Amino acid sequence: MKYFIIGAAGFVGSRLADRLLANKHQVTGYDNLSTGKMEFLRRAMRSKKFLFAEGDIHDRKLLTHTMKHCDFVFHLAANADVRDGLKHPGKDLKQNVVSTYYILEAMRENNIKRIAFSSTGSVYGNQTIYPTPENAPFPIQTSLYGASKIAAEGLIQAYCEGFGMTSYIFRFVSLLGKRYTHGHVKDFVEKLLEDPKSLKILGSGKKIKSYLNVSDCIDGMLLAIDKANEKINIFNLGIDDYCTARQSADWIAGYMNLNPKFIYEEGDSWVGDDNIYLDCTKMHNLGWKPKYTIKESVIETTQYLTESLVDISKWIAV
Repeated sequence: MKYFIIGAAGFVGSRLADRLLANKHQVTGYDNLSTGKMEFLRRAMRSKKFLFAEGDIHDRKLLTHTMKHCDFVFHLAANADVRDGLKHPGKDLKQNVVSTYYILEAMRENNIKRIAFSSTGSVYGNQTIYPTPENAPFPIQTSLYGASKIAAEGLIQAYCEGFGMTSYIFRFVSLLGKRYTHGHVKDFVEKLLEDPKSLKILGSGKKIKSYLNVSDCIDGMLLAIDKANEKINIFNLGIDDYCTARQSADWIAGYMNLNPKFIYEEGDSWVGDDNIYLDCTKMHNLGWKPKYTIKESVIETTQYLTESLVDISKWIAV
């Protein structure tokens, strides 16, 4: 099988590339390197079965040409800046919705029929049903990011109906693990490295979030792609647990052998920072079960970050 990974130099994309290559598949990676890191592809680049193209999704000619002869597309590229989305409202439309259209058109031109898409638990907005199943009613959207992912999901589904494609839409919780580059764990680690005696936490520290190890996420995606056989397959990917910001701060500080004073900043985070806790029964019914607890994933990520932030050469990865 020849896979095409869009966002191949990112946190998830690079880990997925390594896994597919280890399974003896051919992989073509595509990334504009705006947030991705070539260091993350160092292992993949040693394989004769891996090709990489630096390019933007909006370069439609290059995208279509590079995708040629592939069998399956992983669409993992996105603007994921939920917190500051209202400062640049056009970015989610351009990078998450229009880009998805260009990818689908490149697939159509190359007669590629299967796509996996990284959506988000944020599409469920400010939910009242926890854990939240895939068929939960969508409330009013609270983030441009979540709204753009719903739009992209709808576009993919329409192409499946209109052009005979098959899609695997994965609604992720936040992912953790080696090569993690942004999010609250990195924020907390950086703050504690700068000031080991105190840690500022936005809001009450009581927001609930579910986190999944990137390795478990990849296990789930590959299993679903192998076993699910509907035209449109939608799966939550998370873990049957959650934690609060305060709990994760305790775990991070504990790993770093620190006992900081927690300072709760005014305000309750930002618009779109909703509670996320997903019902993953559909994935479990396929035989998938995460190997890592949330605490284990937080600690693994903290270890990775403390090493790489102290010595930048270690960003290259494992």
